[in-house]
Amino acid sequence: MGRLAVVTGSNKGIGFAIVEALCKKFDGTVMLCSRDLERGQKAVDVLKQKGLNPVLHQLEISDQNSINKLAETIKNEYQGLDILVNNAAIAYKHDATEPFVKQAEDTINVNFFANLDVCKTLFPLLRPHARVVNLSSSLGMLKQVSSPEIRTKLSNPNLTEDQLISIVKEYLADVKAGVHLDKGWPQTAYSTSKVFVSALTFIQQREFNKDTREDIVINAVHPGYVDTDMTSHKGPLTIEEGASAPVYCALLPPNSTKPKGDMVWCNSKIVDWQSLESVE
Repeated sequence: MGRLAVVTGSNKGIGFAIVEALCKKFDGTVMLCSRDLERGQKAVDVLKQKGLNPVLHQLEISDQNSINKLAETIKNEYQGLDILVNNAAIAYKHDATEPFVKQAEDTINVNFFANLDVCKTLFPLLRPHARVVNLSSSLGMLKQVSSPEIRTKLSNPNLTEDQLISIVKEYLADVKAGVHLDKGWPQTAYSTSKVFVSALTFIQQREFNKDTREDIVINAVHPGYVDTDMTSHKGPLTIEEGASAPVYCALLPPNSTKPKGDMVWCNSKIVDWQSLESVE
C-alpha cells in the first residue's frame, strides 16, 4: 500500500512547484491534478523530462462528480491519502470588467465552497499522520476585515463550519446589496475568500483533534508574493520559493505539535492570524 500526495490546481504556478518538490522529497506517489487534461499532461511531461514521475488526474474542484472520481481513484488504487494540498483557486484581475457581484460569487464558490467540497470528500480517506495544506495568502489575514463585529465572529475559537458558512453567505448578500465595503469587508473578493479559507483551516484542525485517526495536521499557508499568472507576474518570488512553506507543512514529521492548525508564513514561521505577529 503506497503513500499518496495530492496537489490540486497543479499544472502551473505554485502548485506545479509543490508537485516538483514533493516528487523529490516525498516517499510515495505524487498526483498532479489539473482541470484541463492536456495542460496537465504537458506539466507531467516537463517533470518526467527532469527524471520525476508524478501521476496525472483530472480534477475540476467546482464539479462534485469530478471530486468523486478522484476519491474513487484514491480508494481503489491507493486505499488512502497521506498529503492533500488545496492549492486550486481563482482571482479576478484588478481591471476585470465583470460586475463585482459575479466576481464575488465566482471567487467564493471556487476558493471557499469548492475547496470545502474537496475537503469533505477526501478527508474521510486521510490516513493517520496525514498532512493537509490550505493555500491562503497575506490577503487572508484577519486584519483585512475592518469591521470589529465580523472580526470577532471569525476569530471566535469555537466557530463552527456551519457558522462560518453563514458568515460567507452574509458576505455574498452584502455584496449583492452593494453594502459590503460599508459593512467592513475586504476590498477584493479574493482577499475575502482567503480570510474564509484561513478561518476554515482552524476549524478543521479542531475537528481533526477529536478524530480517532492519530496525528492529522492541517495548516493555512501564505506562500509569498510569487511570480505567477495569478499575480500577473508581478511577484518577486519564484514558484519554487512560493512552494517552500507549503511543502514544509506537507512534510511535517509524525507527531509534530507545531505548526498545527496555524497560519504559516512564506518563511515557514507561524504567525498570529489576528495580529500578524510571529509567535515563534
